[in-house]
Parts: sequence; structure tokens; C-alpha cells
Amino acid sequence: MAGVLTAAVWDVAVVGAGPAGAVTAYAAARRGLSVILLDKATFPRRKVCGCCLNAHALSALAAVGLGDLPHKLGAVPLTRVALAAKGRTATLPQVGSVSLSRDAFDGALIRAATDAGANFRQGVAVKLGGRDAGVWHLDAGGPVRARQLVDASGLNGRLLNPDPVVSPTARLGAGTVIDYPAGDYARGTIYLGAGRGGYVGLVRLEDGRLDVAAAFDAAHVRASGSLAAAADAVLREAGMPTLPLNAPWKGTPPLTRRSQQIAGPGWFAVGDAAGYIEPFTGEGMAWAVAGAASLAPLLALPDGEAVAAAWRGAYRKHVVARQYPCRAIAAVLRAPRLCGVVVQVLQGWPAAAGPVVRQLNRPLTASLRGI
Repeated sequence: MAGVLTAAVWDVAVVGAGPAGAVTAYAAARRGLSVILLDKATFPRRKVCGCCLNAHALSALAAVGLGDLPHKLGAVPLTRVALAAKGRTATLPQVGSVSLSRDAFDGALIRAATDAGANFRQGVAVKLGGRDAGVWHLDAGGPVRARQLVDASGLNGRLLNPDPVVSPTARLGAGTVIDYPAGDYARGTIYLGAGRGGYVGLVRLEDGRLDVAAAFDAAHVRASGSLAAAADAVLREAGMPTLPLNAPWKGTPPLTRRSQQIAGPGWFAVGDAAGYIEPFTGEGMAWAVAGAASLAPLLALPDGEAVAAAWRGAYRKHVVARQYPCRAIAAVLRAPRLCGVVVQVLQGWPAAAGPVVRQLNRPLTASLRGI
């Protein structure tokens, strides 16, 4: 293994094998570039995620030639969103979205990358050694050299951006996947419960398990005593069925953040490492896949500031511009009284949510199709 790591100067080294990193590695390898994909985790691994792919995410997968992948993995079509607050529930239509476990999705994306020619190494902590004569030097259980470096290391990543700008109102992410009777939370529906301390989303996966993803105020978690208790309080306030308090929850750092730089000579940040805000019905993975789809063509171009500037522009167009509806939804969910009013309105007039739903699910622009 060490010989493989030291044998060559790779065209591209991608650090982080989540959706953003794996799709970047896959798309770059398809262009004939030599790619090494590195991750400190051993797969499959637990991941806090809503496990939803909306129409935007699915169109991004199609743009890189992976449009049939969710269907092959048994992804569950989603037809409704049930939004609950203050004991009221509004049911809205959801078109063109699916739920899919991260175990299955991440593994399939990594296999697609390796089938395309990328070399994958897991369970290796990556340390940055600097750049010399246009070549990056990394330590990943052995020396790795690469001309282009992609940071897809996620919210915890500090490879190229040691000091991200974190919003003072950022919530903490939390999640669990559990075996849970099918009666309360039905297959094909996204459930979202909002309360004073945050919100909790729930969806059935392809294997019948229940995926739970939440965003909590840090003060709410401290007052509750645990992530499980924080979720229990929000679900009770929303009027939704509660979960076992012994479920194995996992937390994240504060969610809403941005990197001070997302590109420079010979390097790019993509996915959560570039920036993140609270998602709701699959937007997080959509931003990851769409970002990777728009970055991959740039990796085949000569290194330079012009290419870095091109990535900044593409990121603003294909990721940042898509995040404004989520910012608006987050503002509503942070105001319990307003959220209760919105749910009451949507109970009688579900079509009022149509513009926001269409914006969140808007497919990729023609400039990205067929890349």
C-alpha cells in the first residue's frame, strides 16, 4: 500500500470521501486525471445526515453520469412533507425526492470513483506538508504528492481553512438511525417537527430503519442534558411521537459557517469544507454533489489564480445562490409563534409553500448538464 501512495505525483488528491469528495474524485477520474481519494474514517461510518436527495441533488448526480445510482440502491420515493409545530401538522407535497441511507450512498459513490480509476485509501489521517514547485506534499500514512488538492473534509475539516467563520446563531447538528416501529412514521414522508430549541427531521430509509437528523440551539442541549432529551423535548412540543431516549445520538460542530477562502493556487474547498447552512429536505447533499459537479471540469485546467477565481464564481452560482430559501426557512423555524402561524396557514392552503418547494428542488442549470 505504501508503495502506491509514494509511487507518483497524482494529478488530484481529494481529502474526504463523503458525497462531495467521492463525486469530485469520480468526475475527475472520468476525465483521465490520476486521482487519489483519502479519508480518515473507515467505511461504512456513522454520519449525521437527513439522508434525503431532492430533485436538485438527483439532477446533479445525473449531470455526472450517476443518475440511476439511487434507484439501483433501492432509494425510497418521497411524496410528502409533514411539518409540525405547536401541536398542528401541515402536509405538503414533495415531488422528485428520495431517501437513502448514507451507508449505501457513500459506499456506492466511492465504488463509482474507484471504478472510474481513482485510488481510494481509508483510515488514514491526512496532514498537510506544504507545496513546492507546484506539487502538494501530504502525509497520509505515507507520503502523497499531488498537483491539485481538493479539501472535502467536511465540517470538521481544517486542512486548508483552519479558522472558518461560524455564525453566532449557528445551531448544533445531531442525528441517529434506529430500528423503530413503522406505525408512527410512514415510508415516503419527511417529518419535520419544530420547537423552541430547534427542529427534528425524520424519514424512513430503504432498509426500513428510521433516520433522525436535528439542529438544536446549544443552550437547549445543555438544558436538556443530552441530545436524545433535546430531541424528545422538541418532538413533544411539536406534538409528534417521541423516540427511545437510549438511541445512539451523534453530534456535529455548529452548522452555519463559511470558509474565509475556498480556492487558491492549486487547491479548492468543496462541500461542507467550503461552507454550510442548516438544510431541511435534502439540500445539504444537493450542495455537495452540485459543487463537486461544477468543480471537476476545473481540475483538468492549468493551475492558476484564474482557475481559482472560476471556482469561486461557480460556487456562488451553483451552491450559495441555492442556499437563500434555507436561510428563510431557518428564520421561520427560529420563531416558534411565527412557525405555528405558518403551519396553521399551510394546513388550509398547502399550495402557499409551492414557490419555496420549487426553488429548493430546481434542477441544475443547462450550463452544468452533461459535464
